[in-house]
Order: sequence, then C-alpha cells, then structure tokens
Amino acid sequence: MRISSTLTCFILLVAHAPLLAQAPSVQVRSIDFVGNEAFPPDSLERAIVNRETRCRAFGFGEFCPFGALREDLNERELSRDMLRLTNFYNIRGYREVRIDTLITRPSEDVVELSFQIDEGSPVRIANLTVEWADVFEEFDPTANLPVQVDGLLNVIDLAATRDTLIQRFRNRGYPRADVSRSWNVRVGSPFQADVTFEVEVGPHSFFGPITFSGNEQLSDDVIRQLLPFEEGQEYSEVRTLEAQRNLFSIEMIQRASIVEAADPAGIVPDTVVPLQVQITEAEVHSVQLGGGWSTLECGNVEGRWTSRNFYGGARQLQLRGRLSNLAADPLKESICRQAGINQFGGLNWLLSAEFAQPLIRRSVSFGVNLFWERQSVQDVFVREAVGVDLSLFQRVAANTSITFAYRPELTKLEAAAVFFCTSIQVCMPEDIAALQEPAWLAPVSVNLVQGRTDNLLNPTRGYQFVASFEHASSLTGSEFQYNRVLGEATAYISTRPGHVLAARVRSGWIGAGAFSLPAGDAAVVHPQKRFFSGGANSVRGFAQNQLGPRVLTVDPSSLLFPIGTKPAACTPDEVIDLTCNANALDDGSFATPRPTGGGVLLEGSLEYRIALGRNLESAIFVDFGRIFPETGSGKVSQFEISPGVGMRYLSPVGPIRVDLGYRFRGIEPLQVVTTQIRPFEPGDDPADKIRLIGGGEPIDYVITEDLAVLDPRVVYGPQSGFSINRFQIHLSIGQAF
Repeated sequence: MRISSTLTCFILLVAHAPLLAQAPSVQVRSIDFVGNEAFPPDSLERAIVNRETRCRAFGFGEFCPFGALREDLNERELSRDMLRLTNFYNIRGYREVRIDTLITRPSEDVVELSFQIDEGSPVRIANLTVEWADVFEEFDPTANLPVQVDGLLNVIDLAATRDTLIQRFRNRGYPRADVSRSWNVRVGSPFQADVTFEVEVGPHSFFGPITFSGNEQLSDDVIRQLLPFEEGQEYSEVRTLEAQRNLFSIEMIQRASIVEAADPAGIVPDTVVPLQVQITEAEVHSVQLGGGWSTLECGNVEGRWTSRNFYGGARQLQLRGRLSNLAADPLKESICRQAGINQFGGLNWLLSAEFAQPLIRRSVSFGVNLFWERQSVQDVFVREAVGVDLSLFQRVAANTSITFAYRPELTKLEAAAVFFCTSIQVCMPEDIAALQEPAWLAPVSVNLVQGRTDNLLNPTRGYQFVASFEHASSLTGSEFQYNRVLGEATAYISTRPGHVLAARVRSGWIGAGAFSLPAGDAAVVHPQKRFFSGGANSVRGFAQNQLGPRVLTVDPSSLLFPIGTKPAACTPDEVIDLTCNANALDDGSFATPRPTGGGVLLEGSLEYRIALGRNLESAIFVDFGRIFPETGSGKVSQFEISPGVGMRYLSPVGPIRVDLGYRFRGIEPLQVVTTQIRPFEPGDDPADKIRLIGGGEPIDYVITEDLAVLDPRVVYGPQSGFSINRFQIHLSIGQAF
C-alpha cells in the first residue's frame, strides 16, 4: 500500500508539472491590511501563506545590500489566506469578521495585494466560573488567570487558562487534576458569553518511594541529594521539573527523566505517587583539544582533561591549559593588530586546576580553582598572576542564581609605566617600580544572574540580567583597595521567523582606595579592574579598549631631531621643562594611542539578526559607549556611536562572527608622554648618549627613566568626513551578546 501511494503521487506530480511550468510567475510587490484595528499587520502576516518581496536585510529601504527575497503570488493559497485570516479573528473572539481581497496590477508580472477587513464586534466574557476551586484554604487558584471577565472570548487564552489551572493544582498536591472547559453565547446577546472551567481534582497526594535506574558510577545517595523533594512531602509537579534541571546540571549525567513508577501489584494507594529516576551516564573521563583565531588574541590553542566523577560523589576535576597570542608578532601588521606588539604581543598562557562539588544539599555547589596565568592588554599592561578562586554557588529560583567568591592572587604588572603616569598621576620611577612589584589583589564578590533564553549559544527570545559587586581592602588581604559595581541587561525578541532583535545595556562604577607608595599613599585601582570599552564584544567601531581616554607616546628623538625637511619639533629645554609642543609632528610619528580606562562605564548595543540560510546569518547593529574618567582628572571622553554590519556562520561551537564597524570619532586633543632627558654627565653610559647640534657647539644628552607629560595636548586623529580608516573589523567566536 505504501509503494502504491508513493508511485501514484509521483505520477500525478509528473503529469501536473508541465501545467505548472506554463503558468507565468507574478511577483508580490506588497501586501497591505486595511481595516484592522485589533491586531497589527505583522501578526496578520504570520497567519497567511503569501508573502511580499522584501530586502533580506532589515532597515535598508529600497537599498538591499544582501539582495531581495523575491516572493511570487500563490493564487491557489489566496482564497485559503482569506479563510486563514477569518479563522485568526474567530479564535480570538471576533465571530463576525468579514475578509475580502483587492488585487492591483502595476504591471503584467507584478501585483499588490490588499486584504480588506471588517472586524465587527467581538464576543466578550460576561461571567467566569471555576468549579471545585475552593479546596485550598490559603491559596486562590483563580487569581490572575489569562482570561478575565470583560475579556475577549479568545480560544487561545481559554486553552492557556485550562493549562494554568491544571498546573496550579498539580503543583499543590493533586497530580491527577484535570480541567474541562465550556462556554455559551447568551441568547439575545450574541456578543456576551458565559465561560465555565470544571476541575476534577482527584486525590490529594504525596511523594512515594523513589527508585533509580541507569546509574552505575553515581550512587543513589548522590542522585537523591539533587532532588528538591523527599518521600512523604506533598506532591508538586514543578519540583519534579526542578529535579530534572538539577540532574542535567551534572556533566556526569547525559540524559535524565523522572516518571511515575509502575505498580503492577496494585498495593500503592492513590494518595501516594512512587517515582523512578532514570538516567544515562556520560564517560567519566574526557579530553578536549581545540584552537582558534581572532583579531584580539591572534592564534590560540587549548586543552582540557576532565574527570566528571572524581573520587565519586559527582565531584568534578578539570585540568586546563591555554596559549594565546600565537604568531602575534610576525602578523602584527596584518590580521593580528589588536593582539599587541613587543611586550604586549608576547605569548599569553593559562594553567589551571578546577575542582567542583556540584549541588551539595540540593541547590548549592562549592568550587576551587588554582591558576597561573599571563595576560596582556594591548598598550595598557602585561600581568602575571598566581592564585586561587573560591566560590559558593546557589540557585535561589528556577531562573535566578547567586555566587559568592573570594579570589586572592599575587599579581605582577609590566609595561604599565605610561598607564600609571597618565591615569593616576604616578610618574616617579620609584613609585612606578613599587606598583609593578608583586602585590596582592584579593577581592570578595557577589554575582547575581537572572534570566531565561531559548538557546545558550544563539538566543532568539528571552532576557538576562547580571549584577556584580566587588570589594577589596586590607580586611580581605588585598594591597589594591577598591569597590566595584557592574550591571548588564540583555533582551532578545523574535520579530518574525528568522529575524531577531537583540538589545544590551551595560554600566559600571569603581572607586579606588589607598595604595602605599614611597612618595606616600595614592588612590590606585588595579589596571585589570578599571573600565575599558571598544572591541568585538563592546563598541565594534573601535579596536580593543580604544574607546575612552587615551594618551600618545613618542620617542624623544622624534621630538628633538629633524624629520625629512621639517625642523625639530622641540628644543631640549622645552622637553625638560615639559612645554614641548608636539603638534608639529604628524600622526604617524606617535605610537598607537594607549587607553587609560576610567572609573565609570556606559555602553550598549542594538542589533538586528537575519537568517540567510540554515547556518548563515547577517546582522545590522548600532553600538554606543562612553568611559567617564575620574573626577578632577581633566581628561575628555566623548559619547561615541558606532554602526556596522556583520556575518555569522552558526557552527556547533557557536557563531563564528565577522563584524565591520564604523566610528565617527575625528580629531581629539590627546596628552603626550615621552621619556625625559638631561645633559650628559661624567659616569653616564656612553651608549645612552644622544648628541644635539643647535646654533652653537653640540651638546650631549642622555635619556632617563623619568616620564615626561608634555603640555599642550596634541590634536590627533582623522579630519572630518568619510574615511576608510574609520572602519574596524573583528573576527571572533560567539555572539557579541
């Protein structure tokens, strides 16, 4: 029978194909809805089959950089579309709606569709009754239902109300509760209806014996600790779902389900619900190797060894090693410009051993992470650290968790002299040396995460909110003292199939405490705790950390020696007394501006993502941001806006992302830092000598270790108008937010 039916369908399709081929295609230029007041056009568009031709990219009008998605008229479905719209209105309470179509032909191969809608009056709920809703003494299961008196007789809301009532009863001890619904339109009042929900509560029940299957490595006691209920407690369906989430949070468990256990002997009473926890375990040990390439880290490789049941008890031990900035120096002029050069382009590494005891006492887990790492932030600092990260995690609700952490580390800073001199006005060599000596950074922190999204790697709907607070002082064993607050909120809305509107806003503040220096105490925030902006996951029109306050660095020889036919920008005396005006130099004479960060951050993004196929996605975005410097620093940071476009390949490990952003920032006055000079003296190293020839005899000078902050500032950056140099490209893995 199956072969015969398939063959018959094939013959009919082949026979019908020539007829279909003869019909010329007619493009649908536009689809309009006239007379709709209750529902917006985008909701009605989803109810019909015919579609209008439109750009693949949202927001470009007639200009379609990714091409137009042509839609042809399907005449066979046009009459059915009228029925679909009628049904759309009917199930939402509009029982007298009338739909008609108007077709306009601007040309032979183009049509414009218009659906003429007469909505009529809707049917509303005059009376709402829920029978058997009084079995609870302190709980009203009818509160805040999807349907209410005077609301529309919406079949969708009626179904949602039935589901809501069932869940409320099943979560309060009635696992076999069921609800039936009915409604009657009043005779003589065709726009009023009486709605009744009848609840069949069943017996009030409790959790019964709990058995386990499929667990070979994990003991019954370990799994039992993950369950938020015990035998004898009042039955709650939501607790069984919470138990499944707890089980899935253990990497040792691949699959988990909780079902009612069979009772073939019939000896379990109706008031007892026996359960069976069925799991499938993963491999105890695993090895992962991977690598990647990005504009920020250049080449990187990583390896992990994981034991998912370390000495039993679902304990996890993970050994991790990571190398980044691979090939950063030889590729510094091409695809790895954001990885840094010289000291900043050196090899970065991370070695760590992380131990976790997950979900001790149901919703709490404890973790210990030992680490040794080298991290460089381009043109800001190089940091080496060894320490331990202690954390206590607790899930306080289904979508909310809180983490308490203590992270003492012995940290050493390098290549940060310019940063200290310009950001916190510590310029003396002995003070800078003290800041670059190994010192303890030991903050305590509290992190709150709340949200719900439909996909971890590429969400299309949902939200997330993250808030964190850090404190470091002598009480926590930290030599760097500060308070730091950071908050971030993201939201995702699916506007239509394959289209996602994503938004994010992020803000933070940090206040510095005293740090002991040879010249006296100074307010110092560790560089890694200051706020920076710009980069692949920030404001994408800027290179990493390049939005916000910046300073220029220049070699003294560029100031003191002629360049080509140009005379020297400054005299030695002007450099020594810090009055050297370096505006005579062109931008190429300075090194890449070095960011100094700030104490207050505000940034955000608005992004529209459009699916171009199964694994390809485009995006249009606008980012904004500003770094506010400390009060009284005198530095200037403008509010920056950066639009751009991007492409994503949806790989199994996350979207591989290419973004091209544009910045409008033009010229700006930047502070200039150079190295101080002084006259050559007997006993100085001749290798450090530089000879300058003025109007008289040549004079020898030496370059000291002191930094010199010159005045006035230098006007730096491109002139106004469009420039190819204003574009910034980023290659990375994972969505920007």
